[in-house]
Amino acid sequence: MSGPRIAAASFGGTITMTSAAADGVGVNPALSAEQLMGAVPGLADVAELHTETLDTVPGASLTFESVLRGLAWARSQVARGADGVVLIQGTDTIEETAYLLDIYWDSAAPLVVTGAMRSPELPGADGPANLMAAVRVASANRSRDRGVLVVLNDEVHAACRVRKARASGLGAFATADFGPIGYVDERQVCFGNRVDRPLPLGLPGHHAPSRVALLETYLGDDGEVLDAIVECGFDGVVLAGFGVGHVSASCARAVQRATSTIPVVVTSRTGAGRTHDNSYAFPGSESDLANKGAILGGWLDARKARILLSCLIAGQHSEPSIRSEFAVRGHQVWSGRLSATV
Repeated sequence: MSGPRIAAASFGGTITMTSAAADGVGVNPALSAEQLMGAVPGLADVAELHTETLDTVPGASLTFESVLRGLAWARSQVARGADGVVLIQGTDTIEETAYLLDIYWDSAAPLVVTGAMRSPELPGADGPANLMAAVRVASANRSRDRGVLVVLNDEVHAACRVRKARASGLGAFATADFGPIGYVDERQVCFGNRVDRPLPLGLPGHHAPSRVALLETYLGDDGEVLDAIVECGFDGVVLAGFGVGHVSASCARAVQRATSTIPVVVTSRTGAGRTHDNSYAFPGSESDLANKGAILGGWLDARKARILLSCLIAGQHSEPSIRSEFAVRGHQVWSGRLSATV
């Protein structure tokens, strides 16, 4: 057929998993990208497809290196004339991998990440519907210049906001504060919001892995774990704090010790809302931590803040540059009005 040219690659995940058992339990990654796409009725009528299998692993086994390999593949497909790209993977890590891709994605062409919550052998498997929706979004003109998009359950989410908010079930993905930026409805792709994306980061010639720890504060946290992280030689740390970015007074002293040697980013552990700047002034408050050298993550949750900090350290950004990037990317807002396209 003539139509949008879409390149689709698979890393594996639940959407590819099959079982040798008669009852379908104990699934493992097995299906190729070609098998996945070939099983979706009517998909060939939507776009001209090129498929490739990059890996066959669960989402939990993906690494920075494998995701960057997917980025390079997506870039090469656009350079060869693809109008859009779909990357298929396990849902466990989509909220992190999609944001990693978004940080570096510098093409106007849509890059869509999708997967499935149910394996192909289960009743009501969602993989085919998610693949159809992802291809429709990747094919839509109004999807261009929106960065990396996550498409599941007929919802379109911005990579910098989406979270896996439930362990299982079709509605597992959500954007808590602002909701999806669009939907796939009656074969149309409808957008209601647009995220104001900063310029993508330049990908380092050699993306050396950086060791960035992710911690969450807790009742009675005295900062001992944070001290241990620093002693272990980590390159940076993201600390998910209470509420709008709070820790205990004892932990705050550990934050001050840590910021003398490595960048420390403080986010909220709540899963919604942002860190504040100066609402509180007690020891361990957001303003106190900022005065002690911490970087406040804004709207970024801890997982995305860790991805961003890892990329900035890998790119050898200076401390002022890291602060500047978090000031911009941690405060991305939404704009735009409802629009639709086939």
